[in-house]
Amino acid sequence: MLVTNRFVVAVEAADDFTVRAHAALAALAARPGYRRGELLRALDDPRHWCLLTEWESVGTYRRALGGFDVKITAVPLLAESLDEPSAYETLAGAAPEGEVVVVESDRAARPQR
Repeated sequence: MLVTNRFVVAVEAADDFTVRAHAALAALAARPGYRRGELLRALDDPRHWCLLTEWESVGTYRRALGGFDVKITAVPLLAESLDEPSAYETLAGAAPEGEVVVVESDRAARPQR
């Protein structure tokens, strides 16, 4: 499961944002179920940033958000991200020069009533 939190940061605030993003990434990385994470900046517009994290499952990500260090460092930063969908499940993947492997969705075929 991938989580992408996108941010628009004023150029003069980039240094402070970077420090806070590094602390958030470290807090998230310490939680069970965390696989990897990256802080990214757009090449075309240095005001646009993304915090990308990969998790074992939706449950491990949601539980990670409840951790004390995450509540103190990551949650305030994540609250500043653009208001848009940020959690994505993997539906297909391919290794370099590999075949596409399709994965079944974890979502129910039809919503429960």
